[in-house]
Amino acid sequence: MAAPVQAVGNAAQEICSLDRILEALKLLLSPGGSGSSSLQVTKHDVLLATLKSNLSALEDKFLKDPQWKKLKLLRDEIADKAEWPQNSVDVTWSFTSQTLLLLLCLKETMIRLAANFNPGKPNPRTPEVAPALSPDALSISQQKTVQFVLQFVVTLGICPYLKPGVGVPLRYRTEFGAVVQDVVCLDAAPDATRRLYTSCRVLLNVAQHTSLGSLIFCHHFVDIAAGLCQLGFCPTKSKLQTSAEEVLTEEERTLSRGALRDMLDQVYQPLAVRELLTLQGGPPQSCTDVKTQLRCRAPAWLRRLCGQLLSERLMRPNGVQAAVRGILEGAGAGAAGGSDAEAMAADWKKCDLIAKILATCPQQSLSPESYYKDICPQVLDLFHFQDKLTARQFQRVATTTFITLSRERPQLAAKYLLQPVLAPLHRCLNTAEIPESYRVPGTILVTEEELCGCIEDVFKVYVVGNEPLTVLMDSLLPVLGVLFLLYCFTKQSVSHIRSLCQEILLWILGKLERKKAIASLKGFAGLDKAVPSLHSLCQFRVATQGGIMITIKEAISDEDEDETLYQKVSSEQDRVEHLGDLLSLCQECGLAGDFFIFCLKELTHVAMENEAELKTKPFSSKSLLELEQRQTLLVEGQEQKLLVLQLMAVLCKRMSEQIFTNITQVVEFVAATLQRACASLAHQAESTVESQTLSMSMGLVAVILGGAVQLKSSDFAVLKQLLPLLEKVSNTYPDPVIQELAVDLRITISTHGAFATEAISKAAQSTLNKEDPEGKIEEPQQSSHERHTDVAHSHLEQQQSHGIAPQTGLQSDAPVTPQGVNEPSTATSQKSGSITTEQLQEVILSAYDPQIPTRAAALRTLSHWIEQREAKALEMQEKLLKIFLENLEHEDTFVYLSAIQGVALLSDVYPEKILPDLLAQYDSSKDKLRPETRMKVGEVLMRIVRMLGDMVSKYREPLIHTFLRGVGDPDGAHRASSLANLGELCQRLDFLLGSMVHEITACLIAVAKTDSEVQVRRAAIHVIVLLLRGLSQKATEVLSDVLKDLYHLLKHVVCLEPDDVAKLHAQLALEELDDIMKNFLFPPQKLEKKIVVLP
Repeated sequence: MAAPVQAVGNAAQEICSLDRILEALKLLLSPGGSGSSSLQVTKHDVLLATLKSNLSALEDKFLKDPQWKKLKLLRDEIADKAEWPQNSVDVTWSFTSQTLLLLLCLKETMIRLAANFNPGKPNPRTPEVAPALSPDALSISQQKTVQFVLQFVVTLGICPYLKPGVGVPLRYRTEFGAVVQDVVCLDAAPDATRRLYTSCRVLLNVAQHTSLGSLIFCHHFVDIAAGLCQLGFCPTKSKLQTSAEEVLTEEERTLSRGALRDMLDQVYQPLAVRELLTLQGGPPQSCTDVKTQLRCRAPAWLRRLCGQLLSERLMRPNGVQAAVRGILEGAGAGAAGGSDAEAMAADWKKCDLIAKILATCPQQSLSPESYYKDICPQVLDLFHFQDKLTARQFQRVATTTFITLSRERPQLAAKYLLQPVLAPLHRCLNTAEIPESYRVPGTILVTEEELCGCIEDVFKVYVVGNEPLTVLMDSLLPVLGVLFLLYCFTKQSVSHIRSLCQEILLWILGKLERKKAIASLKGFAGLDKAVPSLHSLCQFRVATQGGIMITIKEAISDEDEDETLYQKVSSEQDRVEHLGDLLSLCQECGLAGDFFIFCLKELTHVAMENEAELKTKPFSSKSLLELEQRQTLLVEGQEQKLLVLQLMAVLCKRMSEQIFTNITQVVEFVAATLQRACASLAHQAESTVESQTLSMSMGLVAVILGGAVQLKSSDFAVLKQLLPLLEKVSNTYPDPVIQELAVDLRITISTHGAFATEAISKAAQSTLNKEDPEGKIEEPQQSSHERHTDVAHSHLEQQQSHGIAPQTGLQSDAPVTPQGVNEPSTATSQKSGSITTEQLQEVILSAYDPQIPTRAAALRTLSHWIEQREAKALEMQEKLLKIFLENLEHEDTFVYLSAIQGVALLSDVYPEKILPDLLAQYDSSKDKLRPETRMKVGEVLMRIVRMLGDMVSKYREPLIHTFLRGVGDPDGAHRASSLANLGELCQRLDFLLGSMVHEITACLIAVAKTDSEVQVRRAAIHVIVLLLRGLSQKATEVLSDVLKDLYHLLKHVVCLEPDDVAKLHAQLALEELDDIMKNFLFPPQKLEKKIVVLP
């Protein structure tokens, strides 16, 4: 805007002292007479008299004091070159003019001092000595003096000449400002506009020096900016007033406009944004106070100008960050977060305001698309700030902006926000085309930083934003398959993005329409190949920094086909397991129940397939290509069936009693079960499992109609879906009892419960297994929702034991429990001491029942009686032990686990009698007992050890000797099992190991170094890990004699062991040992105050 004052020529005197200039400035600021009078006119007179007196005193100093000669010469030369009027009738302008001249002298002197400064080379002998200070540096007190001078210049030279609404009025800042406003004489020459132009020009000239510029812009930026806005942009409408055009030339106005933009570009951008917002002012307000009315609204031209300048700030590089910082810092938060950062992060209204500003395209933008193309990458950068306090603010603003733009401009948001965020996941989809240059095995397709940033950004936008907008849902839907596979991969190891993936999946599944959610779950399970998933060439791998990256798979050779097939099968099993884990968290919203019903219907389709259609025609009628295609379809069909069975097994295992959240789901579950039973009856002869399934479904309907659920008229409308199926059962099923029950159920549903036969009550009682003396169904005090979900879950467990699990297939030999014999589980609800000999005999007989559920229930009943110390049961402890041991041989998981629990509880009562027999069985050869049974006995021994607690020390030696002998068994699985049991036992013994520690150590060293099976060597190293982890700081005492040997063994394994898993166990053990020794050698310092009572 203004050219700097030219340097003094050769005739100039020596450089003036900074102290002399500052002394002159202090002289101008010296206080005058008393201002204690309450009359306003007196204050005006005092101010004018003080200004005149200080000006006269300064001139006297220049004329009489020879020490001020250099400063006088410098001032006179600068004054001669100045282009503004320096003298005026108005004392305030004369004072301002002299102050501006002294500021120019200060700037010139500081420049000369810095130019002549030669600091010299630092002394290498004293590097700690601070370097020489530049002579142009101002001290703290000197800076304060300059700040006071600048306040007077702005107060007397800028603020009085601003038009109403431009900047903050002077009279409302301080009481002194009100006095100055009235003292300034606007009619005297020079003109007010010329004065304003001069003050802004000189201040900008002084601000060219770095030190002085920081003082000026930090405190007076808004006033200078207001002056430049008025000088360069204020329109002229009134002919009565002296306009800017009449005082300033067009060139000067152009210089003012350029100076404003140059100043905005030079200063800290958040400061520029904040001050422009201050100049722009707020929205119109209804104000009653006179002061407030004058301050409410800025002129229209100024509002438009500030809006335009703010838009320019926003569209600059890093303009979004500057705008956000300017608004947030202006509200009280510091540049890096500040003490109010957490409060600002919680101020969602302000974040919404910023988001609305960012999402609104300014008028001067070429097009909305070009604006959002520049802005959106900066919005995404707000997600990635590392500072915690600043990150909370910026992420909240970014999330709100993301949501606002997606709501108002969905197409542009999808193009410039969602596509960049989801690009790493789209890159590895099976629908994407991977370039040939990236198909080299081992090539990193998505780096660790990209994948981690993508997941974190998606979490912040979707889960934190929590706005289920259509564009957001549609954009995330194609990459859900990759996201789920990434979640499955994170479950295999420790990863910080596992919880993020889980939260994203749960959020999207809960917000999607139910049909789309079920379709996505089908894709997750592998039932729908059309759902986009991970590209066949891509795989997840652990990155060097502990994260996850996506790379191109290695080429598969013919020799690795078996390994590849094994990995495929195991990955599919893991995927189904992880899907079950995910669905177990979706039960409250009803998604898990709907997907379970879908799987049950798929199971019905499997049962309804006609085997005749699967038979291939003679080879002569088909070409080899057709035969191959048909064979491929048959294999895919079989895979789908096995996958459905596996899904049902996992769901039955993982889901709780809350899987069904409403009666509609319960009815759909019953309908699917009835339909499957009817389909089986139509295609094959009656089987036990189908008969039991049909009985279960009929019983569940009877329970619902019998009063377990409080039904409404709308519920009966849902129940009417069962009428066709019940009619089909009544017409096709051969058992007349089932036919009659189906007819009765149809009548009860059709009459909305007005008619109910005794057969329905009996069926409900038999299903609930809670019959009271009067023959009525017990109604516990619970809500209808809890009742029908509990009932449904009891039948869900029956589904699991009725042949849905993969290991038993679709059929099972377990028939329906005869209604004439009470279930053994009914005795478990009776009080201790109330059982009779007949009940005990009945339960013992049931323990030999061929029906798996009946046998398992009997074993659990006997275990419960032993736990309750029932006298009649304990009298027959030898017979009960024999029953439990015989059932250990059973193959069904439910049976042999119940037997293991029974033996453990019985051993807790009679350890002296039972424990030796169990040790002998565990120690027997595999000719006497199967290896599986021996390992089951080992599980029994471990449960006994846990139950005995500290009393296990009494049986320390026989247990350790048995496990040590087991380590020498020819069977590798038994050796590994013995080592695992030994590790848990040692972990519980602590100091009670005693001298046995030498035998254990020698055994572990021998096994880890010499055993031929990898599984056994892994178990030996894992024993050391458990031992060190269990003993913790006590290891230095308990293992003092063998600690060195264990250390050498672990180092040997790390260096020479070929198995990676064993190396990992050894490394974990070394880390445990390292922590133990660090705490032993350098114990934590405890600050304790001890109080000693003297005798």
